[in-house]
Amino acid sequence: MNVDGWELTDDGRIKKLFEFADFATAFAFMARCAEMAEDLNHHPEWSNVYNKVAIELVTHDCDGLTELDFSFAIKADALAAQT
Repeated sequence: MNVDGWELTDDGRIKKLFEFADFATAFAFMARCAEMAEDLNHHPEWSNVYNKVAIELVTHDCDGLTELDFSFAIKADALAAQT
């Protein structure tokens, strides 16, 4: 499955860097993603520096990508578009 703007890493993950207007907007995006992660029971590896949020996705249980990773990516993109 192809997700727009997400990059496949050498170690089999997908990643994307989101950039927002300021720290508060980036943090609000992370909070909404955290709720989504709980709902999906699928949690990202991520980091935040000021207005940027970097997300990497992989399903650790199978040591690769699954539908959960792509579902999370699509939903994260939708949440970012709402900010």
